[in-house]
Amino acid sequence: MIQDGFTGILYIKPKKEGHDIIYTIEEGHDLKVGDIVSMTVDWDRRYRLMRLHFAAEVVLELAYKQLTGIEKIGAHISQDKARIDFAWHENISKSFSLIEKEFLEIIEANLDIISAFSDEGNGRRYWEVKGFSKVPCGGTHLKKTGEVGEMKLKRNNIGRGKERIEIYLCD
Repeated sequence: MIQDGFTGILYIKPKKEGHDIIYTIEEGHDLKVGDIVSMTVDWDRRYRLMRLHFAAEVVLELAYKQLTGIEKIGAHISQDKARIDFAWHENISKSFSLIEKEFLEIIEANLDIISAFSDEGNGRRYWEVKGFSKVPCGGTHLKKTGEVGEMKLKRNNIGRGKERIEIYLCD
């Protein structure tokens, strides 16, 4: 649940129906159909999530390109870190130096990130960095690769044949 800072009304997690986002509010409010309401986005939190989301997608693309046969089995983005879980047969941190090097090159190049519909009717979107990757994704994306900033990777072995990469922003 999210509390509105202006009225104190609690919003229950939003859900998507087609192209609409539906917000359900707690019972007992005094709002009526036609009332004007205001909503705000916690921009600092949202922007950090956007940066971590894109950083995770770049790391994932680099892992796919460098580690033949790797399989993503899970992922999560929070405002503190991002993580990607893989089915992989060896210590994934052996690949960190190459992933970090290529990641840094993409970020320092400050390339345009194109975010558009591949199928607007069905709400299918993608992001693309020319010369790097084009990836289906419905998330909210940055405008330039340089917005991500510096990041650090950490390995976490989550079980036999399972490796996790945790991604932290350095700010």
